[in-house]
Amino acid sequence: MIKRALLLIDIQNDFMPGGALAVPEGDKIVDFVNTMIITSYGFGTEVVATMDWHPADHGSFASQHGVAPFTMGELGGKPQMMWTDHCVQGTKGAELHADLITPKTTVYKGMDKTVDSYSGFFDNNKQNDTGLNNFLKEREITDLFIMGLATEYCVKFTALDAAALGYDVTVSLNGCRGLNPTDIDNAIKEMRDVGIKILGY
Repeated sequence: MIKRALLLIDIQNDFMPGGALAVPEGDKIVDFVNTMIITSYGFGTEVVATMDWHPADHGSFASQHGVAPFTMGELGGKPQMMWTDHCVQGTKGAELHADLITPKTTVYKGMDKTVDSYSGFFDNNKQNDTGLNNFLKEREITDLFIMGLATEYCVKFTALDAAALGYDVTVSLNGCRGLNPTDIDNAIKEMRDVGIKILGY
């Protein structure tokens, strides 16, 4: 039997216009996402939100290395984009958008300062498991419907990990926004190439 879950990626204040790491029009997805949350709960579908939840000295922050934001560097032995400080634990910027219907289940990621964590399942080195996969497996979820911020980063990596873990994955672009149009297009192709269904493109 097919059992679905709606997975919402990082719909947090710091990724909204005016936030520390703003995704253009990030706030424009909230109404659509809320509609999907209401619909999902109406069908008894699990709804899970992921949240970046970084310590203040996270190694992906440009401020920790004395470099400008969006400089390429290294973290955990891998190339790393250095970001502005964002989604620091306990701050207003880390909170979910105020107009978002708060999901019953939240998964936190990015808490290990030595490695970044785009995916809702694992960190970028595949060492730390967020517990999301176990949560879904315990509920016999087979299909995931994914949306959130940003398309070419946390949405893409969550979707790719989900597909690798054996889920049937659909990404709704109506509920996503990204940073760079070219990178978004490349992300869509990368997801499609592994069998992920893309809606709204």
